Amino acid sequence: MTTVDQPLDVLLSDGSTVQLRPIGPDDAPAIVAMHGRFSERTRYLRYFSPYPRIPERDLIRFVTVDHRDREAFVVLAGDRIVAVGRYERLGPQAPEAEVAFVVEDAYQGRGIGSVLMEHLADAARRNGIMSFVAEVLPANGQMLRVFADFGYQVQREFADGVVHLTFPIAPTEATLEVQRGREHRTEARSIARLLAPRGIAVYGASATGQGVGAALLGHLRDGGFTGAVVPVHPSASTVAGLPAYQSAVDAGVPVDLAVVAVPPEAATTVVADAAAAGVHGLVVISAGFAEAGPEGAAAQRSLVRAAHAAGMRVVGPNCLGVANTDPAVRLNATLAPALPPAGRVGIFSQSGAFGVALLAEADRRGLGLSSFVSAGNRADVSGNDLLQYWQDDPGTDVIMLYLETFGNPRKFARLARRIGRAKPVVALASPARPVGVGDTAGPDEVAVAALFAQSGVIRVDTVPELLDVGVLLANQPLPAGGRVGVVGNSSALTGLAASACAGQGLTVVDGYPRDVGPRAGAAEFATALAETAGDERVDALVVVFAPPLPGQLTDVDADVTAALPAVLALGKPTVATVLVGRLPAGVPAYGGVEEAVRALARVHRYAEWLRRPPGMAPELPRIDRAAAQAAVRADTTDPAALLAAYGIDVVASEPVDSVDGAADAAARLGFPVALKAAAPGLRHRLDLGAVRLDLADEPAVRRAYAEMAAVFGADVLVQPMVAPGVACVVELVEDPAFGPVVGFGLGGVATELLGDRAWRAVPLTDRDAAELVDEPRAAPLLRGHRGAAPVDRAALADLLLRVGQLADEQPRVRSLVLNPVLARPDGISVLHAQVGVGGVVARPDTGPRRL
Repeated sequence: MTTVDQPLDVLLSDGSTVQLRPIGPDDAPAIVAMHGRFSERTRYLRYFSPYPRIPERDLIRFVTVDHRDREAFVVLAGDRIVAVGRYERLGPQAPEAEVAFVVEDAYQGRGIGSVLMEHLADAARRNGIMSFVAEVLPANGQMLRVFADFGYQVQREFADGVVHLTFPIAPTEATLEVQRGREHRTEARSIARLLAPRGIAVYGASATGQGVGAALLGHLRDGGFTGAVVPVHPSASTVAGLPAYQSAVDAGVPVDLAVVAVPPEAATTVVADAAAAGVHGLVVISAGFAEAGPEGAAAQRSLVRAAHAAGMRVVGPNCLGVANTDPAVRLNATLAPALPPAGRVGIFSQSGAFGVALLAEADRRGLGLSSFVSAGNRADVSGNDLLQYWQDDPGTDVIMLYLETFGNPRKFARLARRIGRAKPVVALASPARPVGVGDTAGPDEVAVAALFAQSGVIRVDTVPELLDVGVLLANQPLPAGGRVGVVGNSSALTGLAASACAGQGLTVVDGYPRDVGPRAGAAEFATALAETAGDERVDALVVVFAPPLPGQLTDVDADVTAALPAVLALGKPTVATVLVGRLPAGVPAYGGVEEAVRALARVHRYAEWLRRPPGMAPELPRIDRAAAQAAVRADTTDPAALLAAYGIDVVASEPVDSVDGAADAAARLGFPVALKAAAPGLRHRLDLGAVRLDLADEPAVRRAYAEMAAVFGADVLVQPMVAPGVACVVELVEDPAFGPVVGFGLGGVATELLGDRAWRAVPLTDRDAAELVDEPRAAPLLRGHRGAAPVDRAALADLLLRVGQLADEQPRVRSLVLNPVLARPDGISVLHAQVGVGGVVARPDTGPRRL
């Protein structure tokens, strides 16, 4: 059984796409054809001999594998096999296998070997193979680099003119870093090819100048695109004053991008024509695909499959388009007639309608744009791809996202954590969990907002808020702290600003707000601003200015905005609400005081996140991955063994359904014991009488059982008594925005009613675990409340790290509840565990690379 049961698409190092799938007997003719295209050098390096043709016996063996002891994957460009990789176990049940692959000459140097290596290693591990061996000729430097650059601990031995390599294939931090580095580079390059094309073919532009296609063509032409614009039309010789062609190939110029505005039924024909012209990507504006129902969804799948087979990526369908304001490109392949000025902010919008609003509002606010992508149905290119591209884009300093859904939540959280350390990411995304997602209640809206913050994402609720934060990040430095100086000429406005700061968690410095009075002129205002900016206690300024009464100030005295550039030169972030005049460039202007303060507070929280160390994932003792894998099999699951494999010890308990059974179980476990109603919702309800503690002998057990059975039923759990402690709850759920998340809170009806839980996304770092323990509102009970002894919070953090690692490594585990966990000064006791397991599925962002 392999992880590649169906064909899948992968990206190569140049940003193009190919297909990878298991080999089959029907591939024999294609394997022979590929072998015939090899150069003599490629044959020699792979087979250590000229090997001019494949003997029939070898061919049958090549294409016939059992997908366990022998596995092989082929890579296809279009319908042509261009590479094959295989492993073969070295004997029955052996933990080692020989690995080899060969790539057609024209496709060498594009990362195919690395892709094959990832998928072969993943399949081998799942079949019990722990290490690979390979034999490589010394002259085959490219193949040697594939093995050496993978992050494995490779042992080399030279004998008989051949380099013998041996290496374990268990994933490590080093191999994961290599894999994700390759993922980053390939995805970034695939987007770069879309946003800086040499030429663009436009499909669907009418000769009459009417319709979506004609509008796109006009925007490309009028926007000053620096490359060739090629209208493709079945009959017209000119469209919009440009020469038109029946095929993009006929134009005779390099064409890298196709903009498509044709009906869905014509889309695959367009793909074929674009592929013949060497196009790298499609921007499909047309609607009528997945958003229109099952038939449209099928058409969308066919479109993407055809594009990927031709090596192309797809933006859309049903999207607004793409734009790049770089003066060397000047690309406006969108339905927006005008773009914001060139700048350093990248914008991604899943929705076309929101994209129009974003571009219009950015233009009105003077927010400079670097590039823009609207993904529409997000059939291929997603926000994660753009994050990969913008991370290293020298023209982008700030990233703004509008997200309706998360196609790969784990990957989004991972990328945001990494990219947010270099460039701020602002996201307009709902914090609510969709109805029906997950088997248990997960993070509420407040907690999901905190999860965004944990990943370094500045989450906002509306388009205006997105722009409020964007203009501040694009024009001002980050605040060094949360201390604010408020300066204004209106006591009402400065008081409002001070109240807004308090509500947003900012501290107004002693001596502020500073009200210069309604009669203060520009000179007095400038002096107050300069003194505030020079105040070492102030990290950021909030400036408010109300218009003077008619005749109160001369025109020169009233021009307070002239004082602001000098303040900016001192390097402290400044937000302003000035109700008269026009603010100079670089000063973020806000229509209201509350908006200004809210934007400043969000940027401050981001700056605080940057200043905190990111933490690390510590190496935990007592982790047995082999035992964990055995405990979670396709046919059955052993929750106790699974938890034990991750070093999580659960206090023993025995279920009984009779008074004699209760007495016998108590004798086996040892007195004193506790009796608990077996129903999950009652196991910790001491207040209802569903839990009886400190039962010291058999008569006490019999009396307690009889009383409980009469109220709660015959099913009861018997458990040995442990030392008392503070009751806590640890949870694991799947969240739609972040994948597996770990929750922590204190037990009890009141905290459950209030939803007092802290949450962090997997994988957890040591810092995440420590913050989880300290974040709930009831956390002071753990630190010694009203004279109580503090509990062992380090033991709680260790338990959370173990749950996080279990969640990260066991995708079949969909939910987990440890309740209660008793925390004491000398350690913890887990009294009950409930594990929810689902079917075997490929969890996004785990395993080898794929689109």
